[in-house]
Amino acid sequence: MKAIVKREPKAGAELMEVPVPRPKAGEALVRIKAMSICGTDLHIYTWNEWAQSRVKPPLIFGHEMAGEVIELGEGADQVHTGDFVAAETHIVCNRCYLCLTGQKHICTNLAILGVDTQGIFAEYAAIPAENLWVTDPSIPADWASVQEPVGNAVHTALSGDVVGKTVAVFGCGPIGLAAIAVCLACGAGEVYGIDVNPYRLAIARRVGATLTIDAREEDPVRVLGEATGGEGVDVFLEMSGAPSAIAQGFAALRFGGRASMLGLPAGPVPVDITNGIVFKGATVHGISGRKMWDTWYKVSSLLRTRKVDLSPIITHRFPMERFEEGFELMRTGQCGKVILTP
Repeated sequence: MKAIVKREPKAGAELMEVPVPRPKAGEALVRIKAMSICGTDLHIYTWNEWAQSRVKPPLIFGHEMAGEVIELGEGADQVHTGDFVAAETHIVCNRCYLCLTGQKHICTNLAILGVDTQGIFAEYAAIPAENLWVTDPSIPADWASVQEPVGNAVHTALSGDVVGKTVAVFGCGPIGLAAIAVCLACGAGEVYGIDVNPYRLAIARRVGATLTIDAREEDPVRVLGEATGGEGVDVFLEMSGAPSAIAQGFAALRFGGRASMLGLPAGPVPVDITNGIVFKGATVHGISGRKMWDTWYKVSSLLRTRKVDLSPIITHRFPMERFEEGFELMRTGQCGKVILTP
């Protein structure tokens, strides 16, 4: 089969012919129908410091997928052959305190598909059956492949109430764009998108953002203050990881507001805790991945009913032979979500 392989510890990857994996006990063999490129995959492709410290080549990377179960290993009774599935990429131990108390998504012994194990940038992949989410076949394969990152958006957006609220989404990458769509679908009043990338701000407007703010041209704190009559926004969703955005988000948050933090800064970030959190009586949520499996039910419902439309967010599709074009688009930011197909 063909697979995209990080063969050596350096930038880039190769399209290679490799054996079709055989499912081990507890695994299912999946014929891949669609794969999507994640920011984590870009880190592995460009071989940044995080990837160098975590990934051990040779590795088939990638973790966002949709496909059909075609073979089952011994004891893999969570799915059936013929099932249309996506993958929860957090591989958990099922025995630590967090797993046993309903918090599998932050398992102490967490491994990640396509980072710590062989991944899904291939024609076939062997995946733990307990990590497969049986998906309604009415959901298109490219939409189904991004249920995992859309789950991050759902978990972040709905970690508190959004009905009738003003919401500021700082960072309009694919997950931030999905968060805008989720908030609107779930009853938010006004949703504001803030970024420094005009291409992605244009997508935010197509998704339905009430107002978009280019932080290179305007002060988001001033604009959001004016838009909310001086009160500030009810909800601040941090999806960028940029220190400046984090500072602006807390400054723009109203007293008693909620901040949910998904973005990953490259290093420590100074935060005005006194004025931005304590004196405001703000609630701050750290968000890691998706709840297993509560978030998945919400994602599937939003996509199946088309209350969330991913059409504006999925901007490019390539056969896997042209994977380098997809990664280059991701590197430049001139895209939404990029899909690869076998």
